[in-house]
Amino acid sequence: MSNVIQTSSGVGFPGLLTIVFIVMKLTGYIAWSWWWVLSPLWIPAVIGVLILMIMIIVAAFSGK
Repeated sequence: MSNVIQTSSGVGFPGLLTIVFIVMKLTGYIAWSWWWVLSPLWIPAVIGVLILMIMIIVAAFSGK
């Protein structure tokens, strides 16, 4: 058995979706705000921060 570490070097789904949205925005196919065009990048980060905040609050009130 070998202990091979696999790494991913490609663009993930949020990155690919962001590229598609940017191309659609620049070609005039969609008229969204740039906030929504770039949302595949910032929405997962916001969700991660919210989960972290909930975990900190739960840990603070659990008394451990």
